[in-house]
Amino acid sequence: MSERVIVTHGLTKYYGKNLGVTGLDFEVHQGEVFGYLGPNGAGKTTTLRLLTGLLMPTSGNADVLGFDLRKESLAIRDRIGYIPGDVRLFEDLTGRETLRLLDSLRPDRPPVLRDDLVQRFELDLSRKVGEYSSGNKQKLAIVQAFMHDPELLVLDEPTSTLDPLMRHRFYELCREFRERGRTIFISSHILPEMEQICDWVGIIRTGKLVTVESVAELSRKKLRHADFTLLEEPEAALLDFESATLHRVDGLKFEADIKGDMDTFIKELSRLHLSDLQISHASLEEIFMEFYREEDNDHL
Repeated sequence: MSERVIVTHGLTKYYGKNLGVTGLDFEVHQGEVFGYLGPNGAGKTTTLRLLTGLLMPTSGNADVLGFDLRKESLAIRDRIGYIPGDVRLFEDLTGRETLRLLDSLRPDRPPVLRDDLVQRFELDLSRKVGEYSSGNKQKLAIVQAFMHDPELLVLDEPTSTLDPLMRHRFYELCREFRERGRTIFISSHILPEMEQICDWVGIIRTGKLVTVESVAELSRKKLRHADFTLLEEPEAALLDFESATLHRVDGLKFEADIKGDMDTFIKELSRLHLSDLQISHASLEEIFMEFYREEDNDHL
């Protein structure tokens, strides 16, 4: 088992009477990319600010890189790279001046990756930040977070304003860091990117963790869809499946959401006379929505 980089113990944050997050218990190990999913207001940003020591918990605690969140938050911030959800930079400084200023705050940690990252993300450091597009500001935020080669990266929606090419380069960068044993905790609403780069996914709803599972396990548990066409109209009873929910698309064309055992579905399907059949896996986004539907049903 690799070293635990983040361990939370009942981590809870209230803003007055308003809940931010409550009872968070999860672990992130060295060399993992941990994806944190949830809609706006679910508690993603609160969690990331807690892990970086920018907020103190109302109750509970966390260990980050072996440091106690409540007692050693400065030591934590000295060893991580961070991208906030709302990137705000020095508008009157050039990109180069911004990076030099941020670098000066860590005199013992040289920006060994700065030049490579600037070239990779095609940044013009001679321009003032106030002249940058939102995408270029996000690229500058990525450079400042990664340039010191930190042990842990905490990233809040880091690709939200990147174009597809830069987003792809960001994914490559995350994979390279993971291969070198670095750890990444990343929140996102872009679910396909979680499938590309994450080892584990935590789904949060209204401040509570719904589940924490490996991407590999989620892949094995994925919902499956089937599209099939019949040769003839069957008896109504034959369309009553235990393993799936069927929807008639048009005439003899049907869709099926397969939730049960695949073998059972095939056996039930064999009762029908087929002219065509296609089976596909659901996306991570559909799994995410399924978790939310299950939570809604639990509260009815």
